[in-house]
Amino acid sequence: MREQNYPACLSIVVPVYNEGSTLGEVVNKLLRVPCMLEIIIVDDCSTDTTSQVANELVHKHPQVRCIRHERNKGKTAALKTGFALTTGEVVIVQDADLEYDPSDIYGVIRPILDGHADVVFGSRFLVRRAARVLYFYHFLANKFLTFLSNALTNLNMTDIETGYKAFRGNIIRNMIIVSSGFGFEVEVTAKLSKLKVAIYEVPISYYGRTYDEGKKIVFLDGVIALWLVLRFNLFCGLGASFREVPPLDYKPNRLPIEHVEATSELERQR
Repeated sequence: MREQNYPACLSIVVPVYNEGSTLGEVVNKLLRVPCMLEIIIVDDCSTDTTSQVANELVHKHPQVRCIRHERNKGKTAALKTGFALTTGEVVIVQDADLEYDPSDIYGVIRPILDGHADVVFGSRFLVRRAARVLYFYHFLANKFLTFLSNALTNLNMTDIETGYKAFRGNIIRNMIIVSSGFGFEVEVTAKLSKLKVAIYEVPISYYGRTYDEGKKIVFLDGVIALWLVLRFNLFCGLGASFREVPPLDYKPNRLPIEHVEATSELERQR
């Protein structure tokens, strides 16, 4: 995919818990992502070397910021903290465990940059790319949760549990997020469906981990996710989902016209 000269507009939120061995590599890859404006690391009270690694990255790279929770609150709480600190027109989540490849990010955010989408999910199942073969029961649980979510949202999604979700900044910063643990994935999908925004999916790679390698999600998380699908689709309205609700006739806006005109002029000069 050919990269265009879009301005720096991307905020990357990195929730991290005991990922000191991989955080540095992830951030170094994120620094090379086109359009990258800032990287916000949220250390959810790690007990390993994560804090030390994060502080070194902050001192070395001006684009990197870090905030630490004084107690472990879970991934969703870390994301809430990170989203509130973002300033970019586009926001994406990046896990720190290398299951998701930062080289895929530009392809995920491209529909937003081009003015077609408000939200983009990176699907591990839409078109099969590099994907580690792992747990069959996880696959079934993911498919069931996605099916149930689709039945209630009337969206034809293929992978609501994906870690790669990109948003227009004003959408995710206005969302009222109330779940905990790993509940973010189903909560955000339900609330986006109420907003009637343009949602796209694009294929991504997935390099999953085993439990021996540090995978954290367990059976109880799946049970909770099932309840949250019902809760946020059936018992949560639009007004309780966003602090400030964009108009329902909201349309994606392209990048500022002065940037488009400047790019066009450069193309003509070539």
